[in-house]
Formats: sequence, C-alpha cells, structure tokens
Amino acid sequence: MINFLNDYSQIAHEAVISCLMAAGKTAFPGYGLDERSDKTAGMIKKLINRDADVHFMIGGTSCNKTVIAHALRPYEAVIAVTSGHINVHETGAVEAVGHKILTVKGVNGKILPAEILGILETHNNEHMVIPKMVYISNSTETGTIYRKAELEEIAQLCRERGLFLFLDGARLGVALTAAENDLSLADIARLTDVFYIGGTKNGALLGEALVITNDELKINFRYAMKQNGAMLAKGFIIGMQFEALFTHGLLFKLAGHANATAAKLAAGLEERGIKPVYPVETNQVFISLPEAMARELAKKYLFETWEKSGDKLIIRLVTSWATEMAEIDQFLRDLDEYKK
Repeated sequence: MINFLNDYSQIAHEAVISCLMAAGKTAFPGYGLDERSDKTAGMIKKLINRDADVHFMIGGTSCNKTVIAHALRPYEAVIAVTSGHINVHETGAVEAVGHKILTVKGVNGKILPAEILGILETHNNEHMVIPKMVYISNSTETGTIYRKAELEEIAQLCRERGLFLFLDGARLGVALTAAENDLSLADIARLTDVFYIGGTKNGALLGEALVITNDELKINFRYAMKQNGAMLAKGFIIGMQFEALFTHGLLFKLAGHANATAAKLAAGLEERGIKPVYPVETNQVFISLPEAMARELAKKYLFETWEKSGDKLIIRLVTSWATEMAEIDQFLRDLDEYKK
C-alpha cells in the first residue's frame, strides 16, 4: 500500500536514527536537562534571533493541552477556528483541563481579526468566560498558510487586547517552506507568545520543540509539563532528534520535499479536471471523488476520508518527507485507468 494517510507513518529519517544510534550507551540526565538538549535549544535561539525558553515535548496534543492549561485561569477561554486541531482532533483535551474553546468559522482554516473582535465584543461580563488566548495553526488543518501581513495583524490585535497568541506548529516546517510563504522562524518568534516546531510530522521519531517568548508564560512551565504528562523521562531523545533536524537545514529540506510532492500531485489532478477543495499550499491535498472511485483507490492507497457529500467523498492526501515522486506518478496513472 502507498501511504497518503499522514506525514508521520514512517519511523524516522535516517539522519535522525543515526544521531540516536551514535549516542549508543551514553548516559544523559533525564527530563530534558541534558547537554544535547541544551545544544539544540541554542540552535533554535540562534534561528529565531532572540532569547526564549525551549522545551522538548512528546507530541502536538500534549503541547496544546499543556500550554493552554498553563496560560489560562479557570474562567478564561481560547479562541480558535471551528476546524482547529484543538476543537476537532484532540478528544476534548482542552475542555478536560477546564477551558472553553470559543470557535469562529475562519476562511480556509485561517482565523480573521474581525472574528476575534466579534468574540471579544460578545463576551463582556462575569456571566461569560473571558477570551484570553488566540490559537492558530501554521500550516492549518486544511494545509493553508498565514502570510506575514495576516500574522502581524492578528498579533497586533492580540497585544492591543491583552490576548496570548499561540501558534500550533505541528506542520510548521511545510508552512515555512511553502512557495507562497514570506514568514521566517524569527518572524514567528517575534509575533507570537508561544509556538512549537513539529518533529513528529517532519522526519522525527517523535517530539515537538516548544518555544516560549513571553516572559509571563515562562514561569513554572516545567511544573505544568509534569502535571499534564508532557515531560518525557528520556527527554534527551527528543533533543537529539531536533539536533539532527537542525543540522545542515535538514528539517527544511524534508519539509520542502513534502511540499514538492504535493505540488506535483495537485498539478496532475488539475490536469485531469480534479480541482482541490482547498488551496494547495503545503503537503495536504483535499479532493472530491465519486465514492466508487475513492473505494477503488483505497485498495492500493492509504488516505483519510474527510467527509461525505452526497454520492462523493472528500478525501485527504498527505505527502511527506518520505513520499517518492514515483508514487505520485503511480497514483495519477491509476486515476487515468479508473476513468477509462
């Protein structure tokens, strides 16, 4: 079976595995308090060109839950688009720690400043939760990206209204290497209060690198990590993986490859009259196919059925650092065969 199900099905890139294997029987202090994690944190600080607290965490849901639980008081809430990962794909993790998610529609997975203002205007007394954080993803759940002007406008609004801005970067690699991207890691560090760089979905065995730039949020964050089950005893495993990913720009090379294979796929689909449901800006391609065709393709390809619409299925095809161009060619040939 050829995998278009997600971008984390393979174990890890060989450079990541080699980095771990080279450590062999070396003993390290636990919980991320080791020299290799410190070295990697320094690499990240150099890239963002500012001081920050860097924490190596297990996965995206763990990051999201822990950051929100730490940042908000019990009567404070987080604003997110309806399609946001914290709202749809995290089994109520945010609600389980006692925080309401205030949802807005968004456009192609992106939140609009006017929607944030709308939430602030309607939550205006002690009988309602206080909106205190804006949560966004880059890239979004539909594979789109924020441009610099968009993020700057959101950041300015958040600062004017006393809101934390939290960027979920599970797929930040593909966002930053997208053809239309004009943001850098330094820009993101400047504009947000906290964000993370995804490793799980970009060649790592597991792990995310959480970066906190807001001094208020840095205080006692490791206590929140421990309480929320987000502190890995063998934390050095995550630190070393990011060391490998940031050496010679590997993280960005892997992400760029994922985008390139998705672009090839999208172009081939458009040549066949299949227009993606959402703009293809990174490594996720959503298309609508007759159900019978989708079922036939599922015999050879792994992909996710996103939703059903009449007699058609919207499916999600995800490319990754491990996707081969030949696999894209094969998928397109099989589409041609089915149409005959």
